[in-house]
Amino acid sequence: MLDESDILAALRDCYDPEVKLNLVDLGLIYRIVIEPDPDSTPAWPRQRVKVAMTLTTPACPASGLIVEQVRNRLASLQEIGSVDIELVWEPPWTAHRISEEGRRQLGI
Repeated sequence: MLDESDILAALRDCYDPEVKLNLVDLGLIYRIVIEPDPDSTPAWPRQRVKVAMTLTTPACPASGLIVEQVRNRLASLQEIGSVDIELVWEPPWTAHRISEEGRRQLGI
């Protein structure tokens, strides 16, 4: 069974195309909920993953691309039957959400 650290590891493969930093270290992932997916096909136990995330700005021109990256990356995991992504704007993203590793990569 997957846990939050597995989901975060997978999401480190998804990048903001403008900032060139993965979404996790950029601080765009706010919440992850993992629960059984009773509707999964095939029938072996699979999980439904819900991700609450934001973008650096509501007017982000790459918003569709970023959301699809997340959806596709998680859907590629065999243990996941369905993915729900919720874009949230509260609390608003700020550069303070960037991880230490992200700051190092960006040179800030």
